[in-house]
Parts: sequence; structure tokens; C-alpha cells
Amino acid sequence: MLHYRVGSGRTCVNPLPRTLDTLFMYALNFYTELYEEVLRNGRKSATIRLGDKTDKYVAGLVVWVTVGQRFGKRQKLFSAILDSVEVKLVADISPRDVSKENPEFRTKEECLQLLRRVYGPEVSLEDTVTVIYFSPISEY
Repeated sequence: MLHYRVGSGRTCVNPLPRTLDTLFMYALNFYTELYEEVLRNGRKSATIRLGDKTDKYVAGLVVWVTVGQRFGKRQKLFSAILDSVEVKLVADISPRDVSKENPEFRTKEECLQLLRRVYGPEVSLEDTVTVIYFSPISEY
């Protein structure tokens, strides 16, 4: 078991074994029409996902960044390392979180509208989200 701290200061236990004989590959998938261009040009370096995703994503994890429809064909854009994984309320999303999620956004309300577009109209400021910061890995 791997113990780690999340943004709220609480300690979580990662149930996934981190041994050489058990390898996992994760992906951060994005909808093509919303994000492909900003991912390709490096202007997007965070994602805000509804719910607590710390059982799946932890800082230091290497993931594929992909675009495509859910349950459909996806395209790998690049590999990335997760720089930080923070759990917070939508109400506590920072201006930096907003701008790294979408460089066109300036306010938390714009981010909330996007979350409602992706997850449904019932998303509110009191909902829990996971803010995942990532950096591309150059593969030479």
C-alpha cells in the first residue's frame, strides 16, 4: 500500500500495488472537440474531474494523454507525468486551476459551466472535484 497526502491535507491509501511485477497504464482522456488543439500546443496543463479521483491518479504517475469519445477510438497525443493531484470543492477552485484547465476561461463560473456541460446540470459549487496538474514528457 502506498500512503500519500492529497490537497485537503488528509492522508489516503493507494490500494494499487506499486511493484515491478504489476504494471498499470493510465490515461487522461479529453474530448477532441473541446481540447485537442490546446493540448497539442501545450496551453492546457491541468484537468478538473468530478469526484475524488485519488484512488486512480497520484502525483508522479506517468499517463497517456489521449483525445477521443468515451468508449470510442482514442488517439494518444503524448505521455505526461502527474505533477499534483488535489481534491477540493468546486467553490475552492483557484484562478490558476481555472486558467490551467482552460486558457480561455477567466472565472470559476466558466469552469462550473464546463463541468455541467461534461457531467450534467446538477454539478454545483458544493461538489467535490479533483484537480490534476500534468506535464508532457519529451520522448527522444
